Formats: sequence, C-alpha cells, structure tokens
Amino acid sequence: MLRRRFLPALLLVLAALLASPSLRAQLAVFPKSELEIETGSGKLHFKIEEARTPVQMAQGLMYRPSMPADAGMLFEFATEQIASFWMKNTLIPLDMLFIAGDGTIVDFHERAVPLSEATINSDRPVAAVLELNGGTIARLGIKRGDRVIHPFFGKTSTGG
Repeated sequence: MLRRRFLPALLLVLAALLASPSLRAQLAVFPKSELEIETGSGKLHFKIEEARTPVQMAQGLMYRPSMPADAGMLFEFATEQIASFWMKNTLIPLDMLFIAGDGTIVDFHERAVPLSEATINSDRPVAAVLELNGGTIARLGIKRGDRVIHPFFGKTSTGG
C-alpha cells in the first residue's frame, strides 16, 4: 500500500533524474537489432536492445518509464547459466523469456512486478533472456518451445 501511494512521486523524481545530462551520461548504451519469435500461429517481430556487457546487464531496463509494444531487451550470456533477475529500479512490468542456446524458449516469467527486489530465476541454465512488456506473452500467445530467431543464436530468419 505504501509503495502505491509514493509510486507517482517516485516516477516523477526518476523522470527528472533521467532528464539530467549527468545521469544520462552514466547510463549504458545498448546496440540495437531485430528478432523474431516463431510461434504456432506465425512470426512475431521485435526491435530490441542487446545487453552484452556486465554494465549493460546490470542496468537493463531500469529507470525507463515506458517501452514500445514491439520492443524488448535481449540479455546475452557468454555461457549458458542460471539467470537471476530482479526488478529494482525497473518502473514497468516485464515478461521474461528464458532461452536455450538454440533459441528455444524453455521457460518464462510473466508480469514481473515493478520495483520488486524479489529474485526471478530460470529453472535451468539458459543462453539468453528476453525482456518484453508485461502481458506480451499472454497477449501474443507465446509458449514454451517457441523459437527465437536472432544472430546471437546462430540462425537468421527462415524468411516469409
């Protein structure tokens, strides 16, 4: 209850901080690319940012007040590992897709709670995690076993 009362004020403070040139200079810059998710009903297209370095991964989607519906962030690990995330300083709800080295979605977490410090872990080692806006998995019918097509997984789109 207390968090809900202060959330609008916190969002205003964070927005003001993000407008600050000194804070913007400290935020990581992310390479951009596109990826597809192949589902049973077709291909879904997303414009993503890639978190590759420890600094980029630590920042992730923190401090952002919104994200376009077709956007996301792909966390790319050097080796498959148990992925562990939290929502500290993250202002928007997120869905997290846990992805094996071949691009197969092996698990997911839906609607992670903004500002929560609870940990969200993959059940098994994964090569990457794709964060999307909260509710995207349900809205688009993404399921375990669907495939993510992106150069990180060593494959490009099959066309179409």
